[in-house]
Amino acid sequence: MLLVGLTGGIGSGKSTVAEMLQRRGAVVLDADQFARRAIDPGRPGHGRVVEAFGEGILSGDGAIDRDRLAARVFADAEARQALEAIIHPEVASLLADALEPYRDSHRVVVYVVPLLVENHLEGMFDLVVTVSAEENARVARLTGQRGMGAADVRARLAAQASDAERERVADRVIRNDGSKEGLERSVAALWADLADTAARGGPET
Repeated sequence: MLLVGLTGGIGSGKSTVAEMLQRRGAVVLDADQFARRAIDPGRPGHGRVVEAFGEGILSGDGAIDRDRLAARVFADAEARQALEAIIHPEVASLLADALEPYRDSHRVVVYVVPLLVENHLEGMFDLVVTVSAEENARVARLTGQRGMGAADVRARLAAQASDAERERVADRVIRNDGSKEGLERSVAALWADLADTAARGGPET
């Protein structure tokens, strides 16, 4: 198994790159999806979050109201750290379970991690791929595709690691400033490299 960390800032196009890799044969796992599952009813994380933040964060069906929870932790660093201390071990457990079927294979497994650099996770991967794009291109995508305000987009960009910081820990960088066709060509070349590396048993050290 070749475990690849795929990261990039908001609006960079990392989800599009992940979809392109999946079409070519990669197994794609998503940290955000694991984080959502980590606090589903029946998971240990659900009870721990309710214990930490109270039953006021629950919706009528007993599930955690994610908007209420987000409002509680958004501007409270201690609350956010408490939530992360609950969620991160759960995400690690879900990832380990998801990886198990591929450990003795030559599959390329791509784990999409938006906060890879912020959480210093680069050491857990065989290779790290960063998707980078100019700020104006990212603002245009997010205002056009998601209907976000430009000021909101720029504020979120400022709160994240920069492309330069991500590129410093990356083994491969995909630029996504141009056309969809250009991105397809870049991803095709990346896939050829990843598939070859997986077939050889991993990156050369």
